[in-house]
Formats: sequence, structure tokens, C-alpha cells
Amino acid sequence: MLEVLKRTGHRLILAIDRAEVAIITGSVAGLAILLIANVIARTFLQSLYWADEVARFLMILITFVGTSYAARKARHIRMGAFLDLMPARLEKIFIIIISIFSAGVLFLLARFSFQYMNQMRMLGQTTPALQVPYWLFMIIVPIGFGMGGVQYVRTVFKNLIEDEVWLSAEQQSEYDEEITHGY
Repeated sequence: MLEVLKRTGHRLILAIDRAEVAIITGSVAGLAILLIANVIARTFLQSLYWADEVARFLMILITFVGTSYAARKARHIRMGAFLDLMPARLEKIFIIIISIFSAGVLFLLARFSFQYMNQMRMLGQTTPALQVPYWLFMIIVPIGFGMGGVQYVRTVFKNLIEDEVWLSAEQQSEYDEEITHGY
């Protein structure tokens, strides 16, 4: 039973990793193409009236999917030099405390952003050019904050279970090679 749960968890994490990478990669590429196309259209014809809204949505998507990805891969801002000077046990304690605090903040932000998104949904607010409900653009914000919080909780458990110091559930040291799961 435990082995089945481990395999299922590994598959779920792998699927989330691939989805995050695909979303971030596709969004960055789409944003670049959209902005270049808009510059060309503005120069020779007329600007794409919807380009700013789609670009804003893609930036929101990149930012909040990237929040979870950065937390999972230990690619977030941290004080590595400070932690490197500490003995391993103290470093582990600091990482656990920082991860608990970070998870709490991200879950709180997820709650507030969900309330904000839900308020926009109830008010029926739409985007000016496309007339799309604005809450559809913002739905990724609480999801991204929540997923980032989950990654920090995973870091806490990884550090409680393992003897070594882990910066995230998937990254032991900032000097380790990044695991790319086959891509």
C-alpha cells in the first residue's frame, strides 16, 4: 500500500512538473510572439487591440506558475551565503522555520487572492477589450500561491524525514544539478 502511494505521488509530482514547465515555456514563447506581432502590426497596420490584455494574462500566468516551480526547485530568493556558513543541523533548523513561515504566508495570500478573485466574479467585472470575465484571468493567482505553499510544506517534511539538509523537496543543495525528469 505504501509503495502504491509513493508511486502515485511520484507520478503526480512528475505531471505537475511537466505541466508547470509546459505552461511557463508556452507562455513565455506566446508572450514574445504576441509582443513582436503587436509591434509589427502597430508599425505597418494597426495595433492589436487585445494584445495588452493577453500579455497581462500571460505575465500573471508566468509569475504564479513560476512561484510554485521556483519553490519546488529551490530557485527562489534566499540567503545562501548565510546558510552555507552554518553547521548542517542549524542550517536544517533555519530551512524548516523559513519553509513553515513561507508556506503560511503563501497560504494566507492564496486565501486573500481567492477572496479577491471571487469578489470580481460576483461583481461581474470584465476585461475592457475582450470582455472576458476578469476573474478567469485571476484564477491562477490563488492556485499559484497555494501550490507554492504546498511545495514549502513538502520541504518541511523532507527535512524532517531525511538526515541531510534539503533546500526543497527536490533540491538538496544549490550546487546540485537540477533534476529535469527526462526533458
